[in-house]
Amino acid sequence: MSETLSTAASPAAAPPPPTRPPSRTLAIARLRDLALVPAIIAVAIVGFVVNPVFLSSDNIINVLQSMSEIAIVVLAQTIVLITGKMDLSLESTFGLAPGIAAWLVVDPALTRGLGLDVLPSAWAVPVVLAVGALVGAFNGLLIVRFGLNGFIVTLGMLIVLRGLLTGISGGKTFFALPESMTYLGSASWFAVPVSIWVSLLLFAVGIVVLGYTRAGRALYAIGGNVDAARAAGIRTDRVLWIALIVASMLAALAGLLISGRLASVPAAQGSGAIFQVFAAAVIGGVSLNGGKGTVFGAFTGVLLLFMIINVLTLAGVPAQWTNFLNGTVILVALVVSRITGGKAQT
Repeated sequence: MSETLSTAASPAAAPPPPTRPPSRTLAIARLRDLALVPAIIAVAIVGFVVNPVFLSSDNIINVLQSMSEIAIVVLAQTIVLITGKMDLSLESTFGLAPGIAAWLVVDPALTRGLGLDVLPSAWAVPVVLAVGALVGAFNGLLIVRFGLNGFIVTLGMLIVLRGLLTGISGGKTFFALPESMTYLGSASWFAVPVSIWVSLLLFAVGIVVLGYTRAGRALYAIGGNVDAARAAGIRTDRVLWIALIVASMLAALAGLLISGRLASVPAAQGSGAIFQVFAAAVIGGVSLNGGKGTVFGAFTGVLLLFMIINVLTLAGVPAQWTNFLNGTVILVALVVSRITGGKAQT
């Protein structure tokens, strides 16, 4: 009798709520990553109409090379932003790390008194990366261990590092750099500049790490809710510290690439670059509040930004109007990203 009642009652029981198939969820996530693709295509068409040279292989390589260094800094900032923090000092690390390496290895007899020539040139690249790691570790000490506000800490570090570079260089430009400092920025592999290969490789690694590994999921979890991430067993302090160190090392590497391309390290290297970096990351869908955004989205953001700059240059737009038009297009790109992406950017 009880079995009969149970059988009779079962059809009336409320069915479980439907769940979205994993494949569909994945497809929607990937579609959202492509939010800026329509804008990129539109800019490419406009660029071709303005000047057919825009789609030539030489110009495409020129765009990719000119964006490669800043793109790496955008990748670094993306890693930090996903955790819910931000690092303003990346633009100064971009200049200071190669500046210190040049200061230690260049011969003052060749640079009118600049440089100490106390290390062999083979140490230049390790010094660049070590400076980046030290800056990131110190930021982590103040932000993670002492609990200071990340914005204020990295703003202060931006000023300190900029002043340090100006001090060791006397406000001048380091030149006569050794080959160890210029190779990555000036050499080519298969007729493509090495800096492009390095940038693309780092973005590919970033896509894999942040999208498909436990470390990447930890970054998103911390950015979404640090207390919940800590309760889930994630060692949040260590992950944040590592993220800051990795970001600073990436900025240092980017500085090495542009120093190699220019064969010099000016005292103002990287000055103002942080605005481009944030613009590229945000229009690429990376949230300033943490926990949202992808590496691929950040890449499309920086690509769109430099395509716009290139189109303005080919169109012969006076330099006085470049910032105004560039900023206007960034705002338009934000609106397009908002419409196509389906989510508000915060």
